[in-house]
Amino acid sequence: MVLFLIVYCIYVIYRSTEAMHMLQQNLYNENNRYLKWVKKNLKRAFSIIDFVPIILFLLVYVIEDKHILDLVLIGSMFIYIFGIIIEYRRNQSNQNKLPLKATGRIKRLFTAHILIYGIAIYFTVTATNQNIVPLFLILLSVLLGFVYYVVEVANLLNAPINKLVYLHYFRKAKNKLKSYADLSVVGVTGSYGKTSSKNILNAILSNKYITRPTPKNFNTPYGLMITINNYMDKFDQILIAEMGAYVRGEIKGLCDFVKPKYGILTIIGEAHMATFGSQENIQKAKFELIESLPSDGIAILNMDDPLQVSYPLKNKVKVKWIAIENDKADVYAKNVKCTKDGMEFDCYYAGGNVHLKTRLLGSYNIYNIIAAIALGLELGVNINDIKSSVAALKSTEHRLELKKVGDIYMLDDAYNSNPVGASGALDVLKSMPGTRVVVTPGMIELGELEDKKNYEFGVKMASCADYVILIGEKKTKVIHDALIDNKFEKDSIFVLNNVSEAFDVINALKEEGVDIYALFENDLPDIYMEGKK
Repeated sequence: MVLFLIVYCIYVIYRSTEAMHMLQQNLYNENNRYLKWVKKNLKRAFSIIDFVPIILFLLVYVIEDKHILDLVLIGSMFIYIFGIIIEYRRNQSNQNKLPLKATGRIKRLFTAHILIYGIAIYFTVTATNQNIVPLFLILLSVLLGFVYYVVEVANLLNAPINKLVYLHYFRKAKNKLKSYADLSVVGVTGSYGKTSSKNILNAILSNKYITRPTPKNFNTPYGLMITINNYMDKFDQILIAEMGAYVRGEIKGLCDFVKPKYGILTIIGEAHMATFGSQENIQKAKFELIESLPSDGIAILNMDDPLQVSYPLKNKVKVKWIAIENDKADVYAKNVKCTKDGMEFDCYYAGGNVHLKTRLLGSYNIYNIIAAIALGLELGVNINDIKSSVAALKSTEHRLELKKVGDIYMLDDAYNSNPVGASGALDVLKSMPGTRVVVTPGMIELGELEDKKNYEFGVKMASCADYVILIGEKKTKVIHDALIDNKFEKDSIFVLNNVSEAFDVINALKEEGVDIYALFENDLPDIYMEGKK
């Protein structure tokens, strides 16, 4: 029994660690994301071999023979050893892109999870009636077989504690914000481009102010709390808060928390359509930022976005419109030129114009730049300082970032692909002077539009790329079909299970004297990886 329980505990740790990893990547089951993931990934969440001991212990309970119980314990132990080997090999062959983070919440979850198994093991070991032991062994094997659901039970048990911890840090951040009487807050939201827009705005405003942007892509209540509690100090003058959402009401909650005076809305698209449910819900959710601004605040909106132009604002905030090639906007760009070294354009604003150069790529970055210029001018930043800042801008990591990797020019657009951004990235790739390769697993979280948008992605890809490397056969079937339907050479399409394998394929395509430009468009989280059980 002792050896069996030792092996059992080791296997539980293997299985529950992966379950917790998936729970963490699914935002701790916010909006039932984790349970929906389990339902869609039954082969990953359940292992057939885990259910063999359940059947065996049921037979033992029916037969009531101690000698059979000993044999079944030994047999089940070897079954679990086999499971451990499978888990170990799988972990070795599939390196996680985003490892499980040992946060305080995960540590509390692990404690509650172990407590559930510990209680079951305790009653199994201390049972005085040998006829009851098989029942507890059945319970242990069921808990292991349904480990992904046990993790969610532990998550629910921890909910009151997590809420108290959240409230503690929320109040701490709220009180800290109140102590900064002269602090101004800028909110940045949109379906995509939030992080790039935030970073560009920070570069421009920091010419005149002491700014504090949220780090990386921190755009949730927890991200804002971490920024305020751990990063801000009394000298900060402007907090630039990136704001993300999966459902309506979340951006409003962020605004109630930090109370922005200024707001930038990038582009409204189909990102996270699966959780929002409709384009109208996305539109209303993004405008929660603008409608939370005070009457003396400033909103920067995009005149080229029909969903922004058509929206009936419910508050009287000052609006500054931006656009490309539209002189009706308050700040607009004209004469945009794009090369592999960056972009240049003329920026027009009230009282003048300026010629700007930037190393950034992609038309959406033109919008991000002129949005930041519009707010910067309103806040008194000198146009010459703005020009210098734009020239010095560096690409945000994994957002259409051009870099040399060995003999390959890599266009890294791996973060959070979306239909408009993917289309713009293909335009950039098409302008590159060399062999053009697309590496992609397709786009996700687009709800009912997902297949349609991925097919359109494949159609455009056929005219922009020389070779295509698809990551994940099932997920990219629609893109593959679109390529074939549009007469793309079948021999120029490669289907792989792991993006790391793409570099070997790309290097094999290298021709003497011809540069290779490889666009890495999107990099799905571990929860979408194929090839796992």
